[in-house]
Amino acid sequence: MAAFSILNFTVAVLLVFLSRTSSTPLPYAPKFDPNLLLIGDARLINSASSVQLTDPTSSSSSGLLIRSKTFKFRSSNSKKPAIKPVSFSTDFIFSISPHDGDGLALIIVPADFSSKFSRDGFGLSRQSRFFAVEFDTSRNENVGDENANHVGIDVASLHSVQVSNVSSIGLVLNSGIKLHSWVDYDSSSKRLEVRLSGFGGPRPYAPLLAYQIDLGEMWKGEEVLVGLSSSRGNSVQKTCIYSWKFTVRIAPNWLHSQPVNPQAFSSKRSEDKVADKKSLCALRLLSGLIFATGCGLLAAFVVLFLWAVFANNDQVAVIPVKCSANPGDFRYEKIQVVLEDSSDAVKN
Repeated sequence: MAAFSILNFTVAVLLVFLSRTSSTPLPYAPKFDPNLLLIGDARLINSASSVQLTDPTSSSSSGLLIRSKTFKFRSSNSKKPAIKPVSFSTDFIFSISPHDGDGLALIIVPADFSSKFSRDGFGLSRQSRFFAVEFDTSRNENVGDENANHVGIDVASLHSVQVSNVSSIGLVLNSGIKLHSWVDYDSSSKRLEVRLSGFGGPRPYAPLLAYQIDLGEMWKGEEVLVGLSSSRGNSVQKTCIYSWKFTVRIAPNWLHSQPVNPQAFSSKRSEDKVADKKSLCALRLLSGLIFATGCGLLAAFVVLFLWAVFANNDQVAVIPVKCSANPGDFRYEKIQVVLEDSSDAVKN
């Protein structure tokens, strides 16, 4: 009888566990990406137009909306050209009811995470490897929370490596109103940025939080999943998702700072240098010919000009210089000439 009771108890525990970790496909909705799964307490509400992650009627509720399609980050030290650098951009609209609780988290986890999803700590308490952007509405001094209204970056621990106070932009995460968040990761700069605004507001130019991290080095080409997770502890906090889009961007290899084949790249550079030298020599020769031709034309012009000036000296007009002697220096005298009266002389 005791053995039968133990067997029944074991079966009951397994059924509860399976009911908690089983997934339900999300029907097609224009505001959500396809191939999404509902895990834990997550369920559709409002005629399947939004997703409620936590159930305020149950204790220690948690729920997860996760993409079923895996992807890989490229390690900066990877030698596999088939694995290309991966960046991502995502935005989602959510609301958190005005109660204490863990809030919401965007999580990146290993492909087998669904079987490890738990009831608390954004469902991450049983997962040792994860990356998360938390929108935390409780102040947990055990993990160093500064207040109950912050955004934090979590790397394999709920103790945030960087935190930003949401009150600095005049918002409250658990106000019950809709909020819009954008999270972008660029693999080339290894920079993650988080933005937040009220629903209907424009995308902020300046990020609320920016953090340098190499997700490729963290995951090293491992298949991962991305999801939106929420847990509320013992409170009655309710978290809802109204839309979610996630885009993976794969950069071509030629954009990466390290060439695919360094030897071929060096050979190509050498060939380019030789071609550049040949082009430079041809340009210098052409410039020399143009300069010599110009000098010859200039010399011919000078010779022709000098010949025109000095060739016929006898035809050069000479302008007499006006005498500068004073007229008063000349003296006039009257000279008398006496002729003898001789008829013969006169006749001659």
